[in-house]
Amino acid sequence: MKKTIYIAAILLGFGSQLFAQTAKQDKVKQMQQTSKKDQYTFTLSDLVTRKKVSFKNRYGITLIGDLYLPKRRGKEALQALAISGPFGAVKEQSSGLYAQSMAERGFASLAFDPSYTGESGGAPRNVASPDINTEDFSAAVDYLGLQTFVDRNRIGVIGICGWAGMALNAAAVDKRIKAVATTSMYDMSRVMAKGYYDKLTAEERTKMLEQMSQQRWEDARKGTPAPSLNNLPEKLQGNEPQFVVDYFNYYKTARGFHPRSINSNAAWTATNALSFMNMPLLNYIKEIAPRAVLLIAGEKAHSRYFSEDAFKAAAEPKELIIIPGASHVDLYDQLNIIPFDKLTAFFKNNLK
Repeated sequence: MKKTIYIAAILLGFGSQLFAQTAKQDKVKQMQQTSKKDQYTFTLSDLVTRKKVSFKNRYGITLIGDLYLPKRRGKEALQALAISGPFGAVKEQSSGLYAQSMAERGFASLAFDPSYTGESGGAPRNVASPDINTEDFSAAVDYLGLQTFVDRNRIGVIGICGWAGMALNAAAVDKRIKAVATTSMYDMSRVMAKGYYDKLTAEERTKMLEQMSQQRWEDARKGTPAPSLNNLPEKLQGNEPQFVVDYFNYYKTARGFHPRSINSNAAWTATNALSFMNMPLLNYIKEIAPRAVLLIAGEKAHSRYFSEDAFKAAAEPKELIIIPGASHVDLYDQLNIIPFDKLTAFFKNNLK
């Protein structure tokens, strides 16, 4: 059973081709047909405004985001936040909910689609990069800092799930980021390189790299990268690990489904893990100091150890909060569980 859970977890993390699909795509197709292009998984708050914006990163890729602003604000420049994640999600899902919730609390908040995903640019589609996606956070800071209503000396970032590691990496390298918070953090380079709980053997790692290396010949021949099989099954069989059930209940149901979300409706490329497997994201986490780090994880989250280990590696000032009874996915959208008051206090105190 442990081996089954381990393999399933690896596959969910980066879309391996080994995840066998046994059900038809009828349910997703039906959801595609009934979904509106600009569908959001949450209702727009009466306390904020939302505006679609675009900006370019250092590599010339155009990113698309939603800028949330409090309706009631004075003439003083606002503290601002750049927010992205989870891994394989879009701004109309969890990151948008976070941005709206922080805007309700007085921040200028930008939720953005990372490069190669959602409405943002970049080709091929549905691929991630530890370098480029770290840069995406800095590009969002560029955008926010050019707005007249933002104090560019008071900008922070929030990373959710797989984009939490990128947020920490961005904060380490980009000294304009004054504070960083993460929820349900994944270190994507660690999990791809070593497997969950670092259980990937040298032989298994070599086999994965050999498969992806050979896949490159086929991709080169066709001129386009092949997709992996979908990250999630289209129907639960009843014997899945709880975290798979949790992911399914968010991404594959009306609760969190979005047609542009990779986890809802598509797949990462078959070679997506390549660059992550030898480019560790958190080698320089200590260099975030003396700026503050806040790590939030669910007590019952399968990913909890990523936050705990990042906390150990980070330098002061730092804080780790474990939410009692919460799972990994609970921190995507459960407003009664996500500690927004704590996030507000953290950023107001540290964006000075």
